[in-house]
Amino acid sequence: MNCEAAIPLDALAAADPRGRTAPDLFAPARLGSLRLRNRLVMSPMQQYQGAADARATAHHVHHYARRARGGVGLVMVESTAVAPEGRLFGDDIGLYSDAHVAPLRAVVDAVHAEGAAIAVQLSHGGRKSFRGTGPLLAPSAIAFDAGYGTPQAMSQAQIDAAVAAYGRATRYALQAGFDAIELHAAHGFLVHQFLSPIGNRRDDRYGGSARNRGRFLREAFAAIRRAAGPDYPLLVRVSGSDFDPQGLAPEDVAELLRPLRELGLQAVDVSAGGISPAVPYGIGVEYQVPFAATIRRALAVPTIAVGLIRGAERAQAILDAGHADFIAIGRPLLERPDYAEDLRRARGGRAAS
Repeated sequence: MNCEAAIPLDALAAADPRGRTAPDLFAPARLGSLRLRNRLVMSPMQQYQGAADARATAHHVHHYARRARGGVGLVMVESTAVAPEGRLFGDDIGLYSDAHVAPLRAVVDAVHAEGAAIAVQLSHGGRKSFRGTGPLLAPSAIAFDAGYGTPQAMSQAQIDAAVAAYGRATRYALQAGFDAIELHAAHGFLVHQFLSPIGNRRDDRYGGSARNRGRFLREAFAAIRRAAGPDYPLLVRVSGSDFDPQGLAPEDVAELLRPLRELGLQAVDVSAGGISPAVPYGIGVEYQVPFAATIRRALAVPTIAVGLIRGAERAQAILDAGHADFIAIGRPLLERPDYAEDLRRARGGRAAS
């Protein structure tokens, strides 16, 4: 796929495949039971400012509140470890201890005070975890690269413990007051490692067939759902493509996600890559949007499009075409906290409350 250029605006003008009126980028929206002031999402991005024991710090309070003040509808807090051995870096934050709740409650309260909703992304790095906090675990003993080293293939007991960690982290997230939870199943981290044949060579009930490779995802999501309750908004972030003929394509990802609809999956946040160190092909403006569109059509579940979406006109065109229901913003918000407000003004819109 050659995605170097943006999808033409006229190609994005097709009617929503479900026959609905296209949503306005800056109109209030719902994500399950959660009301958002608009359809702009702050994408989760590591801050490398966590304490040694994985607590959030004053930096996080200011950082996320400032972007909320800038006008996004939903703030997504960075990858947050569900277990100490699952931290991506030594300065990651986590949600695996009572001590983590109050610092994140301060972040939640600060974001709410600025009028935005806030979600947390729950993660385990698997074979891409920071060394020194516990064993390096993965579905199979296959190294991501020489720098990370070769992980242990997880035993059934270790799989069960990881699944339980997602449920425990969910309970802590509720105590902290988060409005939604996103399960991180992308970028080559633990859940993605189970999903992709590139990272999973198991010959038991967690490997081989697509259904088996999807088992850990289903178990982790079910643990989150049990802890959160039936109506709480739950999302999953996926890599829509592994950029490798031996890996996952967007159609494969959609089928792996399909069982989650019965468990109340409210949206899919569609990124790409990360399962191998190979340089992805076809990276360009809006290169991940087709993956979001494919998954949305296959599942009839809302998607979040992300990645080099430049300007309000382009974002609205993606919504108009029915390729996604929400637009996530990443690096521009790091460079300019008011970027969402800039987009709104560019379209001549009024702020929603």
